[in-house]
Amino acid sequence: MSQRIYVSELDGKAALCFDTGLDPRSFARTKMSQSLIDPGYIVNPDGTHDTWKITGVNEIDGFMRVFGPYVPGKRLDLLLEETSSSQSPDLKQETFEAIINWIKAKMFLGDTRSAINPGASFVSKEGNVFFAPEHISNRCLYIEGNEIDKYNCPDLVGINVTAFCAAVMLYKVLAGVHPYVSKDIFQDMREGVFFPIHLAAQGLNAQLAKLIQAALILPVEKKKNTITKSGIEIITGILEILSGKENKAVAVSSLFETISAEKAKYFEKEKNKYLFKKNKLLIMIRYIKNNKYFLIGVIVGIAFTLFLLFNTVLSISSRPTTEGMSPDTVVASYYDAFSTLNHHFMEACIQGADRSDINAASGYYAVLKQRQAFEGTKASSFIQARVWQEMGGELPSPDVFGITDLKIDYIGGEEDEGLIVLRAVYNLWSPFDKFGKHLSDVLTLKRDKKNRWKIVELLRTES
Repeated sequence: MSQRIYVSELDGKAALCFDTGLDPRSFARTKMSQSLIDPGYIVNPDGTHDTWKITGVNEIDGFMRVFGPYVPGKRLDLLLEETSSSQSPDLKQETFEAIINWIKAKMFLGDTRSAINPGASFVSKEGNVFFAPEHISNRCLYIEGNEIDKYNCPDLVGINVTAFCAAVMLYKVLAGVHPYVSKDIFQDMREGVFFPIHLAAQGLNAQLAKLIQAALILPVEKKKNTITKSGIEIITGILEILSGKENKAVAVSSLFETISAEKAKYFEKEKNKYLFKKNKLLIMIRYIKNNKYFLIGVIVGIAFTLFLLFNTVLSISSRPTTEGMSPDTVVASYYDAFSTLNHHFMEACIQGADRSDINAASGYYAVLKQRQAFEGTKASSFIQARVWQEMGGELPSPDVFGITDLKIDYIGGEEDEGLIVLRAVYNLWSPFDKFGKHLSDVLTLKRDKKNRWKIVELLRTES
């Protein structure tokens, strides 16, 4: 199948084209023209980005083609396929650096929605990354023959999508094969059916292998509601390893250590053990009806039980808690955690209440970590509102984030009855607003089964 997203000459100039495969009548009937206003994004190496817009539509050989300004670079999915069929170290390094730039670009865009399929991304050698308009590019990739986006699990959202997609691409480059090879690719993603990266890419940096593994089992943990390592933690860790101390891509070869004969023998033994167990189950499936989920579950259980158990125990032991806190202390600590972007502790305070604050804190945390990784510093690019206020609180207040002037009042309820209602009045300062907002929240707290106070409802008004 020919490429439907490509660069072509138009009126003597290069242009980026999207062949929809639709005749004029079908193009109008499917309301494809409505997607022409969707923007694309060009993300620069310094973190800035420009909006890319479709500039026109023409008819070629009876089919409607959408086009816009030329964007330099190679399509990331084609680069990945070319690398897997080539033994060229230079090409592997180029693809490796393209993946790193794609990850950084996703982080720079933050909450801005952009295409997730690598086929909709063009990466230049200079580090610029183009994300095509999502709807029109998905249409083109589908008729191109890519009915399945084999780099993304449809169950994931937000930063977890970036972490998972990055892990699949890195797996393909470092191991030389795609982690999901069966026709039931989405089912395999959801159940964690893939060859462990430390066996597929023997000698790979142990910490990087753990991060890739953690990303690939995000769909499994989401299904069980037991996510032990978040997408932002995975992405930040991967960038720290791949970018090195000078924030430049390390050599692919530097990520592998020489395998001793003894270790090679161990890996081969583990590989054969894994394949034996998998093959044994695949034989059993021929004799058992409707056991697809059972088979995948057993494979996942055998391959990752120790890995999941270790991470689960570690997560539980280090998980923040509100144990021993009074209701007003929980509320005060919740807002203090918001000011310091401690979204993990905010999670410990909430049980069923609105999660907008947590989503905002984790979003700011992701932006902060990416800036620190790019600039090579641990200093925060945000000024805490409390510190800013102590310094005089001069307006306007760019780059100020957090809460000041917090007052908590009792409204109703009794601790003996396990329910308390409090009101919190405060000023919220955001780095994207020149002036603060005066907010009033009514918070309902209840004791959980472990006698810890949790915020079960949060109603907010702005004055």
